[in-house]
Amino acid sequence: MKITRFSLVALITLSFFSCQKKVNPFEIGIDHVGELTKTSTVKDLDKIYAMDSIVKHIAGDEFVVNANEIEIYDKQGKQLLILEATQEFDSTATIKSIRVIDPRFKTVKGFNTLSTFKELKDNYTISKITNTLSSVLVDINEINAYVAIDKKELPNQVQFDTKTKIEAVNIPDTAKIKYFWLSWE
Repeated sequence: MKITRFSLVALITLSFFSCQKKVNPFEIGIDHVGELTKTSTVKDLDKIYAMDSIVKHIAGDEFVVNANEIEIYDKQGKQLLILEATQEFDSTATIKSIRVIDPRFKTVKGFNTLSTFKELKDNYTISKITNTLSSVLVDINEINAYVAIDKKELPNQVQFDTKTKIEAVNIPDTAKIKYFWLSWE
């Protein structure tokens, strides 16, 4: 009887640990990028990116454009992400936006920085398109993201006009993503 109880406890323990899902460090979800979540604080970054390099800009430095920015690099020195904190490096500050740099970061549907506009519109609902001076911003509310597409990718008749309302049909399927951000505000 003791062997059966021991076997049962071992089986339950083994099944518990095998059911826990390992986080994909490059998966982008609505509330996470790898192990980074909406509730992660600036002080958590040292643990989350322990094997990577973290560059925090110093407020007051004359060369710093945004003192709330934090850059993440991998071991080989390749830039992965640019994070923007809610405040200037207060340890309780959270991350309000993430610029995805490395194409290894992908949504569950495979969308990344190397994707085209066709891949975006085939997999997500476009919430809004904003015409700016040099880019078109495309909002994707279902993943709290937005992308920039360079206006050079657009037809000539809409490239140089900031007043024209740009629709999805005005953006070629082959248009490349210039920038990819997630917003957690």
